[in-house]
Amino acid sequence: MALRYISMRDFEELSGLHQESAQLLARWMPGGPLVAYEDFERYMTRFDGPVHEGFLICRRDTGAIVGRANVNNIIRGTHQSAMIGYSAYASTLGRGYMTEGLGLLVGHAFGEMGLHRLEANIQPDNAASLRLIKRVGFQREGYSPNFQFIDGAWRDHERWALTVEMTTA
Repeated sequence: MALRYISMRDFEELSGLHQESAQLLARWMPGGPLVAYEDFERYMTRFDGPVHEGFLICRRDTGAIVGRANVNNIIRGTHQSAMIGYSAYASTLGRGYMTEGLGLLVGHAFGEMGLHRLEANIQPDNAASLRLIKRVGFQREGYSPNFQFIDGAWRDHERWALTVEMTTA
């Protein structure tokens, strides 16, 4: 697997992945699928400043996109922390791509980005995502009722975190 920054030239491939995965993603992801160019353009503007970074997880052999991961709400200074969000796609599930890809994301966040702590917030019913975040080494820290508005309602989330020290223990 390889990790690379998302760009406007990824629209067509991502649009296809989002179309095939719209039903899968609707339950877990905020906002609609990125299938219209204008929506993708608007999404990409979030990466113009220092607070969000957008990445794609790609197969090293073909370059095909197999997942997406963001480092969001980056706080510098004494925190050096951020929240991560990620998604796989219907045609790429169950192959270990996201486990390896999130491992690369963690390495990049703690290395090149200089972060100390990452958090992930996951709906309690999203068993696949909970298994994934555990495999990557995150530990459950708490529960946040009505945490995020997704698919027409405020959804509870479990809060998971990982620090640099946890990756070297």
